[in-house]
Amino acid sequence: MNVQVFESPERLAEAAARALVEAASEAIAERGRFAVALAGGSTPKATYEVLARDHAQRVDWPNVHVFFGDERTVPPDHEDSNYRMAREALLDRVPVGPIHRMQGELPPEEAAAAYEDELNEFFGGEPPALDLVMLGIGGDGHTASLFPETPALEVTDRLVVANPVPKLETTRLTLTAPVLNVARRVVFLVAGEGKSEALAQILEGDADPRAYPAKLVRPPGGPIWMVDRDAARSLEHPA
Repeated sequence: MNVQVFESPERLAEAAARALVEAASEAIAERGRFAVALAGGSTPKATYEVLARDHAQRVDWPNVHVFFGDERTVPPDHEDSNYRMAREALLDRVPVGPIHRMQGELPPEEAAAAYEDELNEFFGGEPPALDLVMLGIGGDGHTASLFPETPALEVTDRLVVANPVPKLETTRLTLTAPVLNVARRVVFLVAGEGKSEALAQILEGDADPRAYPAKLVRPPGGPIWMVDRDAARSLEHPA
């Protein structure tokens, strides 16, 4: 299990930005492109801001293809849009290559099908092995928009689904566990004491993955967990 603990959210964001730079360099050197799925949330946002501020010259941005792990069913200029957050924090500030956004303004099932088609086209019908997937977790153990006890957790034959989330009274667009589990690298970014109990259950507990969906994410070699000291405080064996 690869768990890296940082003293503050700022140190975590700096380390996560460096990890993305390294992953991009490796992928572009080996395959000529870097396919990354971005996450929403405050910790990823801080990482994107560090990338734009400190690493704008260190990435071959035109060869970076940007995907998203999940999206709210809102237009791209809505304040809740993950795309809008990433665009304002990073994508408008660097000469990035193609941006493959989830079309949250469409009917959810239509948007999910369209994004699945886009992934299939990009990867030529092969398993969609994204070079890097950045994820977070919620205090309830969800990741991307794979929420506890929701239909998407049972999906094995789709890349993208519209996932009803009753407790939020909404539907979210999300990559499915099969996609996350063929990624070349998955990095979880977790900050704050409010995530500590969920993190302990995911990493050290024996709870059902349907209760803590982040436990479903098992790419080759396992995910990398980058967490701050507050998030790690409930772990019995922090790094």
